[in-house]
Amino acid sequence: MEVPMHTLLIYPEFPDTFWSFKHALKFARKRASSPPLGLLTVAALLPAEWPVRLIDLNVAPLTDADLAWADMVFIGAMNVQRQSAHQIIERCRAAGVRIVAGGPLFTGEHGQFPQVDHFVLNEAELSLPPFLTDLAAGCAGPIYRSDQFADLTATPVPRWELVERRRYAAMSVQFSRGCPWQCDFCNVTALFGRKTRTKLATQIIAELDSLYAAGWRSSIFFVDDNFIGNKQLLKNELLPRLIDWQRDKKGITFYTEVSIDLADDAELTAMMVEAGFSQVFIGIETPNEASLGESCKRQNQQRDLVADVKRLQHAGLQVQGGFIVGFDSDPLSIFQKQIDFIQNSGIVTAMVGLLQAPHGTRLYERLKREGRLLGEMSGDNANGLTNIVTRMNLETLLEGYRFLLERLYSPGPYYRRVMTFLREYRPPKIRAGLDFDYKIAFFQSIYRLGILGRERVHFWKVLLWTALHRPRLIPAAITLAIYGYHFRKVSELDRQELK
Repeated sequence: MEVPMHTLLIYPEFPDTFWSFKHALKFARKRASSPPLGLLTVAALLPAEWPVRLIDLNVAPLTDADLAWADMVFIGAMNVQRQSAHQIIERCRAAGVRIVAGGPLFTGEHGQFPQVDHFVLNEAELSLPPFLTDLAAGCAGPIYRSDQFADLTATPVPRWELVERRRYAAMSVQFSRGCPWQCDFCNVTALFGRKTRTKLATQIIAELDSLYAAGWRSSIFFVDDNFIGNKQLLKNELLPRLIDWQRDKKGITFYTEVSIDLADDAELTAMMVEAGFSQVFIGIETPNEASLGESCKRQNQQRDLVADVKRLQHAGLQVQGGFIVGFDSDPLSIFQKQIDFIQNSGIVTAMVGLLQAPHGTRLYERLKREGRLLGEMSGDNANGLTNIVTRMNLETLLEGYRFLLERLYSPGPYYRRVMTFLREYRPPKIRAGLDFDYKIAFFQSIYRLGILGRERVHFWKVLLWTALHRPRLIPAAITLAIYGYHFRKVSELDRQELK
């Protein structure tokens, strides 16, 4: 009879980055944006009789007692968590605990982690079962991977009971993997393929039911890299079920990642809004047409991107955007062009980073052939780091990047962008209630931003305008003001590191 393994799942810490929202989360007494969905899914794939614990270093420390309890440690990480992952591995090795590692970081760089005992790479639904079989037989090997793609209809419900939900701002679910587009700097297709694979609508409803039954009444992030990869399936199956599910629910809103062609489909947009989606992240990258062509960002080419963004805002979706500088085709004017585009579009949450080349992408392979690679990507392209030799003089690029960050996140420009968004946005019927955490954040913002903050004049100007002209948007105005505080803290740190 197989002896149960005490298994500790460890999620490394995120550094202080644009998407960590660490400074904003403190306003609402949260520790992290969302729990590690990958590890929670791995937990559901482990033998049911194994005792399992989860330590998310973004919300709680890893103690010696945790390591003493464990027979085996599973570490899942992304590239941006590299430093924390190394530290965890050193502690596990010192404690004599067997180490198993997986996730995007190790899939691309397992050779950089010689202290790890076993790598379970690619998609766990395929690579974890053979590892467990060999482990039970006493012959587990060093690397388990698959060049196939998993059938998501067999993916189990994540083990939500392993996390303290109150510590997070949002929960996460996943409907699909893969993306039909093939941007040359993006590793999504390398990891998950171009064919959009999905769960059944019934699976998603079961996951949502489990969260709602556990008392969750706030945001849920669909972590799909491109939620609209299969539009007809969304229209015919998932969205009708979500719309029906929302009818007797209170407090639940969704957000996700999509491509810009959502703006071409008014029916799909309307269905997403009716289903409860309030925000979408879109990789806009650049207003420079030549740079879009260079990076094979075909879905963004030959269109009025500002008009597309405003169309989605008018429909009831807040658009968050990703932007990049450092393409070979970028002119010296790109920094001001990016500023003008972002300000005019009203994209308040605008992450601008330097181009990096992830392992496995076509960009990585091209630059490798050209002798222009400088090691592996950091995973945080908003910290002034790049792993490529850029065509633009690096000093010029970094100086322009500093200029761009300052113009976007100084209080004046930032709050003007908030005003642009509030004027354009046409919110749907608000489902989310104003819970206790929001009320705490509201009063914290009044004190920290409206009284103590150097942005207080801008804060009160926006808040008073919103109260007079768009009172329904006061929660959105407060949230964006808090986001702005986080973005300024991070961008100020980045600008200092660039000097």
